[in-house]
This record gives sequence, structure tokens and C-alpha cells, in this order.
Amino acid sequence: MRACLVFLLLWATFAGADTVEQKSNTDENLRGVSAISARVAWASGTHGTYLRTTDGGATWEVGHVSGAEMLDFRDVEAFSADEAYLLAAGPGEQSRIYKTADAGKNWILQFANKDPKGFFDCVAFWDGEHGIAVGDPVEGKFQVITTNNGGKEWKPVLPEKLPTAVDGEGAFAASGTCIAVEGNKNVWFVTGGSAARVFRSVDAGESWTVTETPLFHGPASAGIFSVAFRDAKHGVIAGGDYKEPNKNVASLALTSDGGSTWRLAKIAPQKYFSAVAFVRSERRVLAVGTEQYAWAQGFNDKKWELFLPAIPLCGLDHAQLNALAVIPKGHGAWIVGAKGAIFLLTAGRPLKSCKS
Repeated sequence: MRACLVFLLLWATFAGADTVEQKSNTDENLRGVSAISARVAWASGTHGTYLRTTDGGATWEVGHVSGAEMLDFRDVEAFSADEAYLLAAGPGEQSRIYKTADAGKNWILQFANKDPKGFFDCVAFWDGEHGIAVGDPVEGKFQVITTNNGGKEWKPVLPEKLPTAVDGEGAFAASGTCIAVEGNKNVWFVTGGSAARVFRSVDAGESWTVTETPLFHGPASAGIFSVAFRDAKHGVIAGGDYKEPNKNVASLALTSDGGSTWRLAKIAPQKYFSAVAFVRSERRVLAVGTEQYAWAQGFNDKKWELFLPAIPLCGLDHAQLNALAVIPKGHGAWIVGAKGAIFLLTAGRPLKSCKS
């Protein structure tokens, strides 16, 4: 969604974790991050920038995709220290997908949006060969493209297979979490603006259903920002209004039936949440935002805890953070943000405030 090209993201309550600020070797604004393991991760950002670490962030290699110096890479999806995809978000041909198979030495342009009205927001992959990307509506239908051969071909899903978009509805090009995949063919993407809905396909994009949600919407800056699923049935969505992050609005909901119905989380107040993820072996939920953080010990509303950042956490209070990636098997997470900010959260001591 064009109205949300920048948002702030703060992660403060990853239980039993400690933060380490890492040297990124760049001042670019970082918008995407993908974690392969506790040692290997990729990040992406403005001016065609990508980063890679293979030593747990002790060193970050910085590169720029040739010919993409004016692009903003909002999403990176990596599969190894050598293989990664980058999605650039922007109007018309500024929406692109690149791939490298040699650790960034060479990048192949796989897709460039030819529709001047188009604007792609996020991409996700079931595996290294099968992926899907979503863009804002054109002529009343969201743009969806898929690949089943590692991006050698990106084919559009026919508009007639998609439910009609509401006038003023779009997706948020924030941190690559407006779309989520699960299993071999399940996929969900979320919307905001004039509607806060969840689109779902169980056949890798061949057919779709759409469900209304109770999350706040209306302004172009409001709606669902993030979606995550731990299995085919249990999922969570998070959002709100990024222009009014302190406004108490419905911004967090859960499903136990694959997204057919959504129930508001029993936690108050609900302000702005910019991203959500399943962590710790996919049995705990973390929702994060600029004004509050919510942590669920399990998929149970009675176990939610709410944290207000009255005292900033050391290392995070000065950073404008944009995206996060949970390290597989619960080892922690990487967080990236403005001016090259990179933080690593690792299992260890509890987080401490700067005043403690």
C-alpha cells in the first residue's frame, strides 16, 4: 500500500533473550530480513542494498544489485548462504524480483511489473522452487503471481480467480509479512485501507476465498499489517493504524479454523501492532509495535501478557526498526531498521532496561 512505505517496529519482550547491536557496514534503511540459521541471514533495503552474514552477524557483507540502485528492497527470502530472492516494492516497473544462486555475485532479474498501475508488496515461498507474490489491486483485483521453477517463470493468477477488492483496499509493503505460506499449498495474504480482510488459497493460488476480520480499518494507514500461521488451522493477524499508534483499536486476532473465522485477542488496550510471528517451536506468539508489545505463552487468550515500553530497552530505544526474522528452532531473531540498524536477539539473560 503506497500510504505505508515506512513503519517503525520494536521488539521488546522475546522472553529469555538478550540484545546485541551488530555492525551492518551501511547507513541504508533496511526493510527486509530472512534467517536461515543462527549463523546465516540476509537483509535488504533502500538503494538496491542487500546484506549477508555467515558468522552469526559478527560480520555483514554489503552489496548492491547492479541496475537496481534506485529500488527499495522490502522483502528478502533466503534458502541458504548462496540462494536468496529480493522483492522491490514500488509503482510500475519498480516492483521487481531478483534471485542469486552464488551469494550475491550475480543477480538475475526474474520479474518486472509491466502494469504502471501495479505495486507489489510482499513475497513468500513454500520452498526454493515454489513461491507467490501479491500486489495492490488493479482494475478491482489484487495482482498475484506464482512460480514453480525457482522463479524462472512468474505466472499471473487470472483475475477472475480472485475475489473482487473493495475500493480503497490494498496491502502493506512493510516487512514482507503481509503474506504467509504453510505446508505445500496453503497461502494467506492480508489487507488494509477500506477493508481488513484475509484472502486464502489451499491450492497454491489457483482458487481463493476471502474473509472479513474484526480488525480496525478505514484510513489508508490502517488495517492488517502482518499474518502468520503455525499450521494449516492456527494463525494470527496484527495491525492497527500506524499514523495513530497510540489509538486503542482492534489490532490483534486469532483463528483456529484456517482463517474462516477470526476472534479478537482478549488483551487490552490494543494499539498498533506492526508485525506478528510464531516463535519457540511455533507454539508462542509475539506481536510487536511502536507503543506496546504482546506476548502469548501459547495459543490461548488467557495466557496473553501486555507490555508497555515505559522504560526503553538498552540498544533498542534509539532505533527505528522495520522487520524481523525468527531464527529456526527458537534460537532467537534478527531485527533490522533505519540507518543500517541490525540487532540480534539470542537465548540468554532476560532483557534489561537502560535504567536498570
